[in-house]
Amino acid sequence: MAKGYWVSAYRSVSDPEKLTAYNKLAGPAVEAEGGRMLAGGGRVVAHDTGVAELTVLIEFDTFEQAVSAHESAAYQEALAALSDGVERDFRIIEGVD
Repeated sequence: MAKGYWVSAYRSVSDPEKLTAYNKLAGPAVEAEGGRMLAGGGRVVAHDTGVAELTVLIEFDTFEQAVSAHESAAYQEALAALSDGVERDFRIIEGVD
């Protein structure tokens, strides 16, 4: 079964306090659903039309688990705390078997 991944690229942060509140809630919510942070907050080199921005990569054992984690009550609470504090490109993608 293919793994699932959350890929989140932060275009801009307009409210760092909201991002901090989100991070405090999101980390435990993701871990409770089996998510593992593979990358986040480190260096980024962008090519072509990409932009070097804060990017987070989280791995789940399955794609279905990744989707379910996003829908969980705990993660939805984290999203409510984040609100309009950032502009980001968030995707859930299926890995290859």
